[in-house]
Amino acid sequence: MADDGAVRRVDKGESAAGHWAPGSQILWRYRENAGERFHIVRPVTVVRDDGELLAVWLAPGTECVRPVLADGTPVHVEPLESRYTKPRTVQRDRWFGTGVLKLARPGEAWSVWLFWEPGWQFKNWYVNLEEPGTRWDGGVDSRDHFLDISVRPDRSWRWHDEDEFAQAQRDGLMDAHLAEQVREAGRSAVRLIQDWGPPFSEGWQDWRPQREWGVPSLPDDWDRTPAHASP
Repeated sequence: MADDGAVRRVDKGESAAGHWAPGSQILWRYRENAGERFHIVRPVTVVRDDGELLAVWLAPGTECVRPVLADGTPVHVEPLESRYTKPRTVQRDRWFGTGVLKLARPGEAWSVWLFWEPGWQFKNWYVNLEEPGTRWDGGVDSRDHFLDISVRPDRSWRWHDEDEFAQAQRDGLMDAHLAEQVREAGRSAVRLIQDWGPPFSEGWQDWRPQREWGVPSLPDDWDRTPAHASP
């Protein structure tokens, strides 16, 4: 199924349910908030894919696509007041540090990311509020919604990037209706955390990747338009 070492596409005969087999390499992409271009693209390896969960592994050293300002300045360096209004472009870069396990349930307006310190010391869960993912033959597409939640091993939690969430609304990147939907999704995630439901209760912090998976390659057509997509 691999094509010249690039991301492996899904073969129609791979699964009657249209799911990816463990070890398949796909793209996890985010569209920009003010348009349809992809500005975040990460090749990942499928850990599990069924009707309840898509789990993928972002390996250390993976070549990715990330947004930068038009002059090459990293986005996070730009003052918040002009961060979302200055012209942007994208550049290829590497995912350094430890890898990330990403978990997404069908139709849910967030994904849950697991982070480790070096030596596989579990660090935290991170709830990334986002548009429910759209599946296509080469991966999953979404759109980030700025607001996030971190969850520590002791189950304590806190909001993240509330300032960016507010600035995005001031700059017209989301209207009041969408902002309220994002807030409600965040409240739903908090209730899940407080109840310690899945995926937090499922022991994913003890999971480890298979050595033979290696590091997926970023294909030249990372921004290709899906021929067929579904929720």
